Amino acid sequence: MARKDATKKPNTKKSSVSVIANAKNEANVATRSLKTQSQLGEPFLAQITRPISATYSQYVKDLKGSSRLRLIDTFLAFLVAVGVVQFGFCVLGGSFPFNAFLSGFGATVGQFVLTVALRLQSAESNKQLFKGLLPERAFGEYIFASLLLHFVLIHFIN
Repeated sequence: MARKDATKKPNTKKSSVSVIANAKNEANVATRSLKTQSQLGEPFLAQITRPISATYSQYVKDLKGSSRLRLIDTFLAFLVAVGVVQFGFCVLGGSFPFNAFLSGFGATVGQFVLTVALRLQSAESNKQLFKGLLPERAFGEYIFASLLLHFVLIHFIN
């Protein structure tokens, strides 16, 4: 008898009623905190737009005097637009040569990732992170990686 009691595991399952009750209590606390924030006089829209405007002002501050970063950001926006157009064409027009779609979309996404890496290495705020890396070397590595990416994707089309 003692042996059965020693091997018996304690019941660690919570009842579904207690789980639902805990979830309702957490939701009530979250609702109360939202009401408290909105009762402070700050509208809900201002709570959303304040972080966005702070992020945008920091972005503009980082771009001061750097035409290189502006050019890179413009190219990134172009790559996003090309990716959206390619995906939209695949959804609306069909993806008959699917390898061609995958190669084109992969080239867009891959070039975006490589360009973001170049932007990170070119930003003045990241100079401490990339101490020994010259901008010419970063650009050379970017060109080499881009050529390698496109070489692989062209051969993927078959």
